[in-house]
Amino acid sequence: MKYIKPTKFSYLPKFLMPLDVLGLFERDPFGNSLLVRRMLIGTVGWLTYARYTVVNRIQIEGTENLENLPINNVLFLSNHQTYFADVIAFFHIFCAVKWGFQNTMLPPVYLLGPRARQYYVAASETMKKGIVPRIFAAGGALTIERSWRAEGREVQRSVDTSAEEKIAKALAHGWVVSFPQGTTSPYAPVRKGTGHLIKNHDPIVIPVVINGFRRAFDKKGLRFKKRNTLLTVRFKAPLQVSPDETVDDIVAKVRRAIEQDSPEWVK
Repeated sequence: MKYIKPTKFSYLPKFLMPLDVLGLFERDPFGNSLLVRRMLIGTVGWLTYARYTVVNRIQIEGTENLENLPINNVLFLSNHQTYFADVIAFFHIFCAVKWGFQNTMLPPVYLLGPRARQYYVAASETMKKGIVPRIFAAGGALTIERSWRAEGREVQRSVDTSAEEKIAKALAHGWVVSFPQGTTSPYAPVRKGTGHLIKNHDPIVIPVVINGFRRAFDKKGLRFKKRNTLLTVRFKAPLQVSPDETVDDIVAKVRRAIEQDSPEWVK
């Protein structure tokens, strides 16, 4: 991983930026207020906290792998089970880690000062369906046009060339969560774009394996399907990727790391 100095943006002129010690006028690379994002993440956090700790039970492992990470250029790659419940759980955990919590979300005091430099990659069509997805999008979504799937159907269209640029900007500013399979279907192939992203930008890559979300929530992750479900989130040690590895090598390594190699009964 190469060191990238964290980017900083503000609504103030550059010579006045040092006076903003509380970060009230800070913004992200896309022009959104970090203060507003903190308020939004905190509000969503309070509204969803019981979903993970009361209605269901969450078991977190491996946050010791997050404790000494830099504030930027960290890419979390995870298998995917719902549109929103997975991401919201990650944001809870990231905020808890910021406050020094290890493998727990108890108590939720971390929501009083949530982490704002966090983003997640999402399909643009998903984030436009209703007011709730639009609110979640304002919390840090990096929307991209999928070239292989739309409205639940397989399609073929030109690749969204702006996607890697968006993710690179977000990585320079903070942490990014991506679901490299691009779908909630289990054992789907990892998209090659993930391999290119890692090879071109050399971030710290943290593999994540989740389970239980598909049983507990509907596909969107907004409605309960089965209560009192064990939700597991396991953060692994950083993935070691050498410069001479090919994109295909990296894709295969990511697929194994997030435990999405197809079992025999699927093949």
